[in-house]
Amino acid sequence: MKICIIGAGSTYTPELVEGIINKRETLPVTNLVFMDIDERKLNIVGSLCERMIKAAGLPCKTELVLNDYAYALEGADFVLCQIRVGKLPARVKDEKIPLKYNLIGQETCGIGGMFKGLRTIPVMMNIVKLMEKHCPDAWLINFSNPSGMIAEALLNHTNVKMMGLCNVPINTIDGIKRAMNLPDAYVEYMGLNHFAYITKIEQDGKDYLQEALQAGLNSESMKNIPASGFTKEQVAAIGAIPTCYLEYYYFKDSKLEHLKHAEKTRGERCMEIEEELLEIYQNAELHVKPAQLSQRGGARYSEVAINLVNSIWNDVGDIQVVNVLNKGAIDFLDDTDAVEVCARIGKNGAEPLKVTGVVTDHMKEYLRNVKAYEKHAVKAALTGDKLEAMRALVINPLCGDLKTASACFDEMVEAHIEFLPQFKKEQN
Repeated sequence: MKICIIGAGSTYTPELVEGIINKRETLPVTNLVFMDIDERKLNIVGSLCERMIKAAGLPCKTELVLNDYAYALEGADFVLCQIRVGKLPARVKDEKIPLKYNLIGQETCGIGGMFKGLRTIPVMMNIVKLMEKHCPDAWLINFSNPSGMIAEALLNHTNVKMMGLCNVPINTIDGIKRAMNLPDAYVEYMGLNHFAYITKIEQDGKDYLQEALQAGLNSESMKNIPASGFTKEQVAAIGAIPTCYLEYYYFKDSKLEHLKHAEKTRGERCMEIEEELLEIYQNAELHVKPAQLSQRGGARYSEVAINLVNSIWNDVGDIQVVNVLNKGAIDFLDDTDAVEVCARIGKNGAEPLKVTGVVTDHMKEYLRNVKAYEKHAVKAALTGDKLEAMRALVINPLCGDLKTASACFDEMVEAHIEFLPQFKKEQN
């Protein structure tokens, strides 16, 4: 069994290796390839990962591969992708430039999130083309952001077997189970990546959602989102439990003010944390994942990723939250829309479970709106068409103003042009 990790220089990679070690009884990994385009990070992170595998006594051949996709992908069974096109400095631009236009700057939301998609989708399309040649039967598990937009692009414009992943669902679902003291509950998670709701909390045949709403229950906050929380009245107005990223949409003004007055952007803080982690990783005596990694905001994503690999490989048939084609799971969205829902996972991939909880008209309308934005944004990413980007931004709830969006878009294209080859014709 060969696993290829693309973007292996990420400081998150020890999380993945820990997950592989923990699943050694059911995942017979014989080859693990770490591929990256950043030599320094690949050597530092890859060396720690190799020490972890050796210390665990895992009978697994490892290889560090610099900037050779074809060689790394050859014969892979699973490709785990965690790329960041333009690295963290590009994220900081996504965060800072929009603030000049009174727009939220964020990694996956609004115009900043769209630009991460514009940079990332063409690279992911190229990776899939190489997979078709070198590992045509492999599964692509993607947790590069924006995960939902990438799934929308790849699932509708390639034939790759893939699923998108995020660590928000597992943290949200487990937080709700703890808060409600319902350890065995089926928690229905429904919507789009970073735009989702909890619509059912069912245990022993009873749905506890209304009790949760009456208690004003909020979803688990993530380390990378400064949470303010929803009041009981606000949760009641929505009609379901909103997940943490929805704070950017429902509390747009206060989120914008917070970002404008923050001493550093999250991206700048991540750059500091990354350097601190790389310093720690270089300790030759270190052979386990360091505790400091939890500050990076990716808690439990290795568990999510390796659980998914395990369920496909062993045809487990358990329920996990993934980004896949809708196929009727959410009846008010198109079957070909990429959605983030509960699905049964086995050797043939994900079978989305039909959403049966109560979905209010408000939620339907908001989800249709954000999905329409994503579709236009994906077209812009694939074609380099500014008009499609404008159509996306004018219906994005965090943008809206065509004049402002256009001016911000032009500055961001100029700032990122090195990573936006599809827009170079627009600039010339």
